[in-house]
Amino acid sequence: MDANRSLADQLLVSADRALRALFARPHASRPVPGTAQPSPLPEAERRAAAALMRVNHAGEIAAQGLYHGQAAVAREPSIRTLLEQAGREETDHLAWCEQRLRELKDRPSLLDPVWYIGSFAIGMAAGLASDKVSLGFLAETERQVERHLDSHLEQLPATDARSRAILAQMRSDEQAHGELARGAGGVTLPVPVQKAMQLTAKVMTSTARWV
Repeated sequence: MDANRSLADQLLVSADRALRALFARPHASRPVPGTAQPSPLPEAERRAAAALMRVNHAGEIAAQGLYHGQAAVAREPSIRTLLEQAGREETDHLAWCEQRLRELKDRPSLLDPVWYIGSFAIGMAAGLASDKVSLGFLAETERQVERHLDSHLEQLPATDARSRAILAQMRSDEQAHGELARGAGGVTLPVPVQKAMQLTAKVMTSTARWV
């Protein structure tokens, strides 16, 4: 943990971030990708797109928790800065997904607090192991998210150009985050840990699609 930030300060920062992620409307630093006024979709396609974007929104809530948990216990200020910068870009993703859900006249997952709290705990556990393990966890997470986004790009209705543009930009950002983490010294995680991460992500994505 950064010696310049006391435990009480860090707890207050973490609580503020959690409240903002879960209850405040996120503000993106970049415009929402795609056309400014997307065309309405047929009802069946709207429902299909909304289910996928709800999953992506839940994933971005989880990403907020993960990065916040990792940053809370990062030892090196440079690693904390990297995590916080990635977290800010993930806030763009969260805002874009939330905006798209509103455009699709649908809602986020009702279990967002669960996704955030669980991911925060996982992020803290990875960070407490070491900064290099934390960065390795970030890199592996982003690798799995890239595959997840590729799957969603295949599943989205061909006519939903807005959602496609959002996911394509998210994928580019996630790839950059993973490269940064590896370049900063992230270690390769053991295969059993990678498999456990995949299983956890599958439970979340399967549930968030409907709840």
